[in-house]
Amino acid sequence: MDSEVQVRKMEVDYSGTVEKLIPECIDQAKVDVNGAIEKLLAMEKQTRLACDVFSTEKVLVTVVRILYDAQQFDNLFEQIVALSKKRSQLRQAVTKMIQEGCKFVDELADETIKFKLIDTLRSVCEGKIYVENERARLTKILADHKEANGQLEEAVKLMIELQVETYNTMDRREKVNFILEQMRFCLDNNDYIRTQIISKKISTRYFEDESTHDLKLRFYRLMIRLDNHEGSYLDICKHFHAIYETPVVKSNESDKFMALKSVVLFICLAEYGNEQSDFMHRISTDKNLKEEPMKMYLSLLKLFLTTELISWSALEANYTSELRTGSKSNPPPDVFTGEDGEKAWKCLKERVVEHNIRVMTKYYTRVKLERMSVLLDLPSEEVESCISRLVFKEMIYARIDGLTNIVSFKEPRDAAKVLDDWSVSINGLMNLMSHTSHLIDKEFMIHKYANAKGTTSAR
Repeated sequence: MDSEVQVRKMEVDYSGTVEKLIPECIDQAKVDVNGAIEKLLAMEKQTRLACDVFSTEKVLVTVVRILYDAQQFDNLFEQIVALSKKRSQLRQAVTKMIQEGCKFVDELADETIKFKLIDTLRSVCEGKIYVENERARLTKILADHKEANGQLEEAVKLMIELQVETYNTMDRREKVNFILEQMRFCLDNNDYIRTQIISKKISTRYFEDESTHDLKLRFYRLMIRLDNHEGSYLDICKHFHAIYETPVVKSNESDKFMALKSVVLFICLAEYGNEQSDFMHRISTDKNLKEEPMKMYLSLLKLFLTTELISWSALEANYTSELRTGSKSNPPPDVFTGEDGEKAWKCLKERVVEHNIRVMTKYYTRVKLERMSVLLDLPSEEVESCISRLVFKEMIYARIDGLTNIVSFKEPRDAAKVLDDWSVSINGLMNLMSHTSHLIDKEFMIHKYANAKGTTSAR
């Protein structure tokens, strides 16, 4: 029935009457608030039933404004609820009344009254699509208040109930801002699974517009927090690279180099793979790596790009100071200095060992476990454990003979593959023989023709 009322045409225009009545009621309210409200409510009934939208809007706004100015807050809360529930109430009028109530929220200094008003407005807005934006904004204010008072779980519950991605009337920038706040609340509450789900609601293509770059930076910093908990170093590297590629970051010298340093360190910490290797090679071509603050980071990157063994003791001696303390003019990112600094440093050592084992597979087919232990500067048990881990992840092929302690990197050839190779070789040989036979026949024909021509000329 309510939807039918919204499309009805205005039956009577009360705009003239309302224009006269409102100033009179405002003046009367200075001495008799209740009398003024009664007149306005009587007028509201007439305008509502006549579907005079603009007049109804003005009456409702005037009612709540008079009660607010008179500081009759209990009466104000009752009237907001009552007016919104009137039979055949007009949506536009309710929207205007709620919007006016939101202005009161910004003006109120008394927190008790302020949050009572917010609760009243939120209850009125619940289930009404036409005031979903106002309800979302009020919920954000309430959630911020609960967060400030240490009620983080309640604040998170309030925020995640808002499905703002479905709000068609909300500005896209405001919508993304709400989703980012939902991510932040969930991260602060250590709800990483929900954060991951919420992050999927934002398309990174939205950040292509330069006016959205402040939101872009917020998004990627939140994603870095999320992936840092998951230990997804390659994803963290991509996030820092997206930050680095942002014009506002590139225009700032210190921010640019800090982001690029993080890119280099996290790609070194990332687990080896095709994508990681490709990303590392592409980063190494960045011209900014040749700048003075980045020279040490470029040399670290080249260690992993070169097919040579990396000495962990030499790396530790050369890079510890740079990566952990740096200098005032060239500070390092907090990869190795923050709470997870020791974890990251241990991970870097693992990546060095993995790199060295991959290098060995290129130079050796069989090698003693003791020799590997010397080259890697690790106990034999740790070397065996590292080899097993890389084999399990299918990064290398290796087999360890437990009796002789010989490690074999030579992958046995599959019988089907051997037959396929033999077939290809035989086909190639037959094609070569056929081509050779054709050339011989061609030479015979040429000489035969030449001899026949010479004999004819002699005659």
